[in-house]
Amino acid sequence: MPTRVRFAPSPTGLLHVGNARIALVNWLFARQVGGSVLLRCDDTDAARSRADYAAAMEEDLRWLGLDWDEGPLRQSERLARYAEAAEALKASGRLYPCWETEEELAAKRRHRLARGLAPAYDRAALALDAEQRERASASGKAPYWRFRLGDGEVVWNDLVLGRRAVKLPTVSDPVLVRADGTPLYTFASAVDDLDFGVTHVIRGEDHVTNTGVQLDLLAALGAETSALRFAHLPLLVDEAGEPLSKRLGSLSLRALRTDGVTAEALAGYLARLGTPDQAIPALPRDLVAGFDLSRFSRSPPRFDMRQVLALNRRVLQALPFAAVRDVLPNGATEAFWHAVRGNLDLLSEARHWWEVVSGQIVPPPLLEETAFLRAAIETLPPEPWDGTTAKVWASLLAQTTGRKGRTLWRPLRLALTGEEHGPDLAALLPLLGRKRASERLRLAAGV
Repeated sequence: MPTRVRFAPSPTGLLHVGNARIALVNWLFARQVGGSVLLRCDDTDAARSRADYAAAMEEDLRWLGLDWDEGPLRQSERLARYAEAAEALKASGRLYPCWETEEELAAKRRHRLARGLAPAYDRAALALDAEQRERASASGKAPYWRFRLGDGEVVWNDLVLGRRAVKLPTVSDPVLVRADGTPLYTFASAVDDLDFGVTHVIRGEDHVTNTGVQLDLLAALGAETSALRFAHLPLLVDEAGEPLSKRLGSLSLRALRTDGVTAEALAGYLARLGTPDQAIPALPRDLVAGFDLSRFSRSPPRFDMRQVLALNRRVLQALPFAAVRDVLPNGATEAFWHAVRGNLDLLSEARHWWEVVSGQIVPPPLLEETAFLRAAIETLPPEPWDGTTAKVWASLLAQTTGRKGRTLWRPLRLALTGEEHGPDLAALLPLLGRKRASERLRLAAGV
């Protein structure tokens, strides 16, 4: 069968870097082998799914440089198909009704744990006879439906993790259909993978148990599962080795994009995160040739925002003014962009430097440098200023004060920009102008 992958997020929030990594790896794998990509919207959870999140998901994926060959497929539009598959499972005896409440199930789990047993469902509902089921149905309470798992072990050769096995007797029979008739993720996902010819499922390591369950479910639905391939990527962790999921709210693609992270920096980083290969800033289309799924480690990779910013700086340094003109502050010129782009980690930082060169910042008081700053004011070259002005000024100041190097430039930078570090003053001075520079030097000197 032709290779087909799917990316299937739930529209219950904004896409974060974990989602993006899974989407990107799926896309790169498919494009390298000439396969196709299906975008699926897993929106059967009506209480939490939102149309604006679904729209944002598509927009953010396109911003990252990804496209798809089919979709977005919305599970909420396939409820009749899931109902049909559920009826087939009921007819074969693999889908059975249950009536326990959440409180009753919680009590059962506690009881099993106290006895040293796995907190799996005890299949009490499956043991009901026809009369007991009839009485339960007559109570007026709608049942939910569980899938009776097989008794053996499901084994597969994972394309990232190697041999993996799930012992089905240790897993609770999963609920596939809610009491209101809507399907859950495990069920709808398996039916969709079957119907749309998905050949490779690439997702996070937290789905390993789901894979064992879904393979058993697919077999019960009559699917030939021997050709289906799985790859589970270890989940991202932070610098301390803790799961990154706790912090993902601040790492949505929308937030990173708003802050000025470029698609090239993020895609280049995520494509090689978890491999021994050095990340390079590049759009997905330029990363296809070097992609190799076997390069991914079985260990959880550390997501380091500093590395993303380092790549982002490389991208920004090479961007021409025309590429950023529309997102820079009003009035920003090409000379300004060339002056500051080498010192930006994020495009949003350009706003601060525009305020520095054109606004009314208040420099820190440098009263211990009053005499030096007076000399700096007195030796300010006449306008017009250009790229040579800083060198001329420094030479005059050195002759007057005997200072050079850091002892000369540090107080000047603090007085003129309010910062210890930043773009080359030779490029900033013509943007500041003589009047603004003189005013700031006087403020810092307290004169």
